[in-house]
Amino acid sequence: MYVPPHFSVPGKETLIRLLPEASFALLISCGEGGVPIATHLPFSYDESRGEYGTLTAHMARANPHGKILEQSEALIIFQGPHAYISPRYYSTDTNVPTWNYVAVHAYGTPSIIEDSDKVRALLDQLTEDNEKDRAEPWRTDMLDQKRLEGLMRGIIAFEIRIDRIEGKAKLGQNKSAEDQAAVRTITGDLWK
Repeated sequence: MYVPPHFSVPGKETLIRLLPEASFALLISCGEGGVPIATHLPFSYDESRGEYGTLTAHMARANPHGKILEQSEALIIFQGPHAYISPRYYSTDTNVPTWNYVAVHAYGTPSIIEDSDKVRALLDQLTEDNEKDRAEPWRTDMLDQKRLEGLMRGIIAFEIRIDRIEGKAKLGQNKSAEDQAAVRTITGDLWK
């Protein structure tokens, strides 16, 4: 990701700030012959496992992406708040259309989780992450055990220890204070 110095933000801290709203991310791997393959997935993040943390997820066993997961480094893209910025939003007339956004790119090599207890723990965590704000959260133990075991056989669970992480917050930092204030009156503060 191209990150000019004035748009650079700490990757790990930015990812923590984006989650859980941005936990649905894009996993990109290099497939056969160098052809990229991408899958949209919900991820759980454990900031305590490794210098930059560890991501966990799962995909359908039938997904061809699963066959190449462990073959090379993967890129996981988390997208935060974003907005189109019209030149009309600015107080000056020297600007062109642009897009303000926050994003995190995480890199690491996936490793498949085979142990059924660890797969179950991954599913429990992912469910808890996404149900925690509900009045009556659903839990995986509410599903019939045989049904859950059957579903678990149909997925590939994996983890990615993040080796490198980049954060970018392109929010008009290269614009005058007057132009930044004018944009915020229209779009609000994308990144508080």
